[in-house]
Amino acid sequence: MGVKKVLALVLGGGRGTRLFPLTRDRSKPAVPLAGKYRIIDVPLSNCINSGVQRIYVLTQFNSVSLHRHIRRTYTFDHFSGGFVEILAAQQTLDTSTWYQGTADAVRQHLRLLQQPDVEHVLILSGDQLYRMNYADMLATHLASGADVSIAGIPVGREAASALGIMRLDDNGRVQGFLEKPQTLQETELVKTDPAWIDRRGIPSNGRDLIASMGIYLFNRDCLVDLLMKTDYQDFGKEVFPAAIRARNVQLHLFDDYWEDIGTIRSYYQCNIDLASPKPPFVLANAHAPIYSRARFLPPSRIDGAHIQKSLISDGCLIDKGAIIENSVIGLRCRIGKNAVIRNSVILGNDYYDDSVGIGDDAVIEHAIVDKNARIGSQAKIVNDHGWETTAESDTFMVRDGVAIVPKNAVVQDGWQPDPSLGAT
Repeated sequence: MGVKKVLALVLGGGRGTRLFPLTRDRSKPAVPLAGKYRIIDVPLSNCINSGVQRIYVLTQFNSVSLHRHIRRTYTFDHFSGGFVEILAAQQTLDTSTWYQGTADAVRQHLRLLQQPDVEHVLILSGDQLYRMNYADMLATHLASGADVSIAGIPVGREAASALGIMRLDDNGRVQGFLEKPQTLQETELVKTDPAWIDRRGIPSNGRDLIASMGIYLFNRDCLVDLLMKTDYQDFGKEVFPAAIRARNVQLHLFDDYWEDIGTIRSYYQCNIDLASPKPPFVLANAHAPIYSRARFLPPSRIDGAHIQKSLISDGCLIDKGAIIENSVIGLRCRIGKNAVIRNSVILGNDYYDDSVGIGDDAVIEHAIVDKNARIGSQAKIVNDHGWETTAESDTFMVRDGVAIVPKNAVVQDGWQPDPSLGAT
């Protein structure tokens, strides 16, 4: 059996507080990625490349830009039966509350799962970067006779406290689960107890724990039963552990690049890595491309600039003498003469206008500049003082050690960080 009877649900995420201020005006899945994409493009492209064409995206917070992007990007022909539709939190005759968690969000739309041509339900996160063929996961699921399958990735023991760690038997059946073990006792358990260390002979290279990727494949009737008979609100913390106790839950092993883009630091590093000469995740893949909105922008114009180890998106205007190193430059960027951009992520602009862009002789290092910002001439966007975090501001702040210029900010000519900003 193929994937035609698989229904995908992409969870749009919560408030995204750890990605603030990038999530001040948009949801996590709508945050730009690698210059021309948005994070939501990753799971949606994986679905399309896998042949899964019936997709719902569950949203709640700051979802206008996400809705607009999906509406403009993902349109199937009339004969395939495919769709990408938004399921926004709403009041109905059955419920008057917002989504109370990932499981509750799915529970509020059970009627869509109970259509007669749905046999399996694929639950995906909207804020991860990876490339997976879900048809392979379905094959694993069917071959093992599982009620639930979960994608897992080998990780080192030092990563145990940040992820959900699974305990397996020799046949790949999940027998135990600890969600982000925090106590010393839990951490030592997964790091030292042989029962938690994978023993099936995979080439682990020191990665001898198996972590949950937050990707679940349910038999439809099993998922409906789990949600109708409980009031569980979260998949990772409640539904999945309950399924382990009562159902046949099997591992689908994935051993490739995977990044959970949940913090400013992980978002920044992920983009910088993509700009490297040998990126851990290859965007240029003809067999499984990452799709996004077709904007029909002109080629970027570069006039005597020095550029290395960087991604330059469509429609940019880069003036003479500019230096761009180890950086990602988003759509429609205007970069002035002799500007210096190093180890930075510039998200670009939504429109062409002389009022936005990076001025002459500006310096931007180890920073993220959000969309439609104006960086004045000779302004300096850096974190020279080594701040880990600063107070919230409309023009400049630091999160996770990364300097950030928020969306639509105006940084005046000659501006540079005042040492007093670090007093929080």
